[in-house]
Amino acid sequence: MAGAATYEPGRVDWRLAAPLGLTYLAFFAAPLLILLAMSFAADDRFASFSADSWVKFWGDPFYRGVVYDTVWLGLIAVVATSILSYPIALLFISCGPRLRKLLIFIILLPLLTSVVIRTFAWIVILAREGVVNQTLISLGLTSAPLNLLQTELGLVIALTQIEMPLMLLPLVTVMQQINPSLSDASRALGGSKWRTFFRIILPLSLPGWIAGATLVFASATTAFISQTVIGGARLVYLPSLIWQQSMVVFDWPFAAVASVTLLVAVLSGVMLFSLLGRFARID
Repeated sequence: MAGAATYEPGRVDWRLAAPLGLTYLAFFAAPLLILLAMSFAADDRFASFSADSWVKFWGDPFYRGVVYDTVWLGLIAVVATSILSYPIALLFISCGPRLRKLLIFIILLPLLTSVVIRTFAWIVILAREGVVNQTLISLGLTSAPLNLLQTELGLVIALTQIEMPLMLLPLVTVMQQINPSLSDASRALGGSKWRTFFRIILPLSLPGWIAGATLVFASATTAFISQTVIGGARLVYLPSLIWQQSMVVFDWPFAAVASVTLLVAVLSGVMLFSLLGRFARID
């Protein structure tokens, strides 16, 4: 047929990738470059440029502490979701098809609910007259209500529940691929449950854990709604700092510095987990 395109091995037709490439440049690369240029603006009119906003941000111990707290919150969320997800994943691979369907529904159910609703539900649960405090008082574990709202502990508890599906789904997917005969062979050779878990299941499930850890870290460090509603004004993280500087103080260059810092922090965490992924594979 005349005019029909012919495939030639080794030749790349860049015209096919042009629409996607132009979209990427227009809606992703260009805004990032504008954001980076804005961080060096010396005034609100962007008439001149300087590094004053960067010096102000990194020269103040308070803002360096905000960066540390944001990254630390993401890592704590990864640890908390990992500890709670592995028992559920082990139950999932050991149960029958009907219970698996029920567990999948329970895992996916939080994703079908708005994060705003889930966050405000945690306010009711963690309040001084909430379910947690009433349970602790009724059990005699404490004589007075605990302050869980506007604390890092309360925020970690809420983020653990909110982010857990992001850890569970890749972990369950990978653990389903582990050959059950490996665990049976370990038990037959005298290996205990803990030894079987740490020597067989845990190493083989690392690809799923790394995928989940990457998602949880990126989501927890940028969880503006949960950090603002649960943490309140006492806890300051980079997303809330960006909102304050851009929408309240109207210091856009400083907000751009905080935004670029948050972007670099999240990408550094993602690259670190990706680097760990190179050492984890299922044989």
